[in-house]
Amino acid sequence: MRTGRTPRQPTPRLRITSSPPMLGRRAPVGQTGGVRIVMMTAGSRGDVAPYTGLSAGLVRAGHEVTLAAHGVFEPLVTGSGVRFRALPVDPRAELHSPRGRRLHDARTGAGKLVRLASMARSAADEMTAALVEVAREGDVLLVGGALGPLGYAIADGLSVPAMGLHLQPLHPTGEFPAPVLGTRSLGAVGNRLSGRAVMTTVELLFADAVRSLRRRYGLVTTGPRRGRRARPVLHGYSRLVVPRPRDWSPELEVAGYWWPHETGRLSQELEDFLAAGPPPVFVGLGSATVPDPERVSREIVTALRTANVRGIVQRGWAGLDARSDDILTVDEVPHSLLFPRTAAVVHHAGAGTTGAVLRAGVPSVPVPVQFDAAFWASRLTALGTAPGAVPLRRLTSGALSEALVGATADGRHRTRARALADRLAAEDGVAPVLAALARLAP
Repeated sequence: MRTGRTPRQPTPRLRITSSPPMLGRRAPVGQTGGVRIVMMTAGSRGDVAPYTGLSAGLVRAGHEVTLAAHGVFEPLVTGSGVRFRALPVDPRAELHSPRGRRLHDARTGAGKLVRLASMARSAADEMTAALVEVAREGDVLLVGGALGPLGYAIADGLSVPAMGLHLQPLHPTGEFPAPVLGTRSLGAVGNRLSGRAVMTTVELLFADAVRSLRRRYGLVTTGPRRGRRARPVLHGYSRLVVPRPRDWSPELEVAGYWWPHETGRLSQELEDFLAAGPPPVFVGLGSATVPDPERVSREIVTALRTANVRGIVQRGWAGLDARSDDILTVDEVPHSLLFPRTAAVVHHAGAGTTGAVLRAGVPSVPVPVQFDAAFWASRLTALGTAPGAVPLRRLTSGALSEALVGATADGRHRTRARALADRLAAEDGVAPVLAALARLAP
């Protein structure tokens, strides 16, 4: 890759002052002609899957890519040519722990964020050593939004360039409030302040881990702080879904969706079910958990029957279980293969699943559970591909069946979803990342 260098303003650096685990020592440069990229992320499946597709795209462009994520997600890169480095911590076990179940006790986005911070602090400490080890193998680090401050501290310690990869618009803007805090506008000033509050919270969340990193590996901050160059951040969703805020600084780009790397085919049982009747409704909450899976499962079954539609229910991390002649319960399935064959998709409105539904061109019923889900649900409603949201805390068979009828009987939702899917198919979310690498990589 040929890149040009431009003069840089003085930037604070982390200097190696001692060598305990030898953070400053890096592996020899590869011989393929591409850039050695280390991409790191943490969180649930939706926080990892989009990066598998982006990684595969970078491999096809001639780069060596290592994806660092929780070990449970290693199968997601099978056959992609992407190397995988397992990070400790099982996110599913964490969400089902007493600490994880307390997330549902919070009624507000801020309350959930505080509880999440407590979980993330211990996880960050556990992951630091593994992240340092894999980062030493890269010429450039691509840091998922969930690991921002920690990944950037490691990049500074190694004196390698780093770029942020976000799946949500986390940076402050006056156009909408911070997605994890809800959808009610606070006015331009209030919206911007809410974004700054979330960014500050994320930095504080990793503060202990960053201090520990510097202490353990003998890093000190050197150089002037004023005039430091902002890191580029690319966002893995389409401007057609969330227009780029006009008050963002130039280094914040919207790249387009990074579609997950998916292989395999649908099971014979699932193929037989699809062939046995009209297109069913898919119901799944992905990596979200629920306080009472049995109650939620009963409400879903009743809603499907009331709406007179067949259903495919995914167990997911919530542990849903629905049994009926017209309802099939499944485990993990490739969204790109199943969603286009459904009448509608009921989902938890995570960033990744929202993108998968839009890609499929089918209407949906978002059931936001927590964090940024309400934001994505509001976007689906505004785009006209969903009749409205049914938040988990207000989920009843009556509310869900009404939304299902609206999504499946009103042809306008499907028409809008199909038209948007056609436009999304023309976008290439990998190309802007390649262009940014050309400007950034050594």
